[in-house]
Amino acid sequence: MPSDTLAQAAAPETPRKADSPRIVPRRRYGQWTAAAAVLALLALAVTSVLRNEAFQWGVVADYFTSAAVLRGLWLTLWLTAVVMVLGFALGTLLAAARLSANPVLRSVSWGYVWLFRSIPILVQLLLWFNIGALYPRILGVRTVDLLGPVAVAVIGLTLHEAAYAAEVVRGGVLSVDRGQIEAAQALGLSRRRRWWRIVLPQAMRSIVPPAGNMLIGTLKGTSIVSVIAVQDLLYSTQLVYHRTYQVVPLLMVATVWYTVVTSVLSAGQFYVERHYARGTERTR
Repeated sequence: MPSDTLAQAAAPETPRKADSPRIVPRRRYGQWTAAAAVLALLALAVTSVLRNEAFQWGVVADYFTSAAVLRGLWLTLWLTAVVMVLGFALGTLLAAARLSANPVLRSVSWGYVWLFRSIPILVQLLLWFNIGALYPRILGVRTVDLLGPVAVAVIGLTLHEAAYAAEVVRGGVLSVDRGQIEAAQALGLSRRRRWWRIVLPQAMRSIVPPAGNMLIGTLKGTSIVSVIAVQDLLYSTQLVYHRTYQVVPLLMVATVWYTVVTSVLSAGQFYVERHYARGTERTR
């Protein structure tokens, strides 16, 4: 008998394994039913909006890129950018004062944030719009000539934005581990280099999300300046429908533009967040 045959005969017979049971995923009928119901309701809502003749989508298309609407859109974007830049610049100074060791600076910063977060933005705008009743002249110039509606809008929105920006920046700085700052001090880095190289890049991870929300909120909040006759996007559409009496389609023009710009800003916020989240789990 060949040697390999003897080896096979001497080897113990391996018992056969029974066929492993087939794994069947759990059927979640409730989730599928809920998803189907939500999709059906969403389809009905979209269909009702698109087929409702009261929206006058043809009129919306005619005025969507009209010169008056585009001028109002440009002023809205300009106002948003200016208010965000000035608001965060002032807010950063207020946050630094709030974090300083000087009790006077801390108190003044806290008082500013408390005051401007307590007064509604509409009330602030109306107060600044009527500031001429309190101070008829500023630096020898009539207040009415010095502060027009656009200047009042910039001042009112900036002061309001700075109060919230100060808390956002302060929260971001406080989120940086104290050990990081102490390590930078041990390496002999100057205060400026510690701020720009160590504190700020890590603080931005906590600053960017609420700052993005503030940017979108400011974009939509600029519509409130229409009460002081600033010809932003909303006011421009109001001027048109006061003449044509096509209220709903002109409001839809403003709604679609706000939605488009907000979507673009949200996409930009996503990439900025991903940039500052490099090297962390949030990158995923």
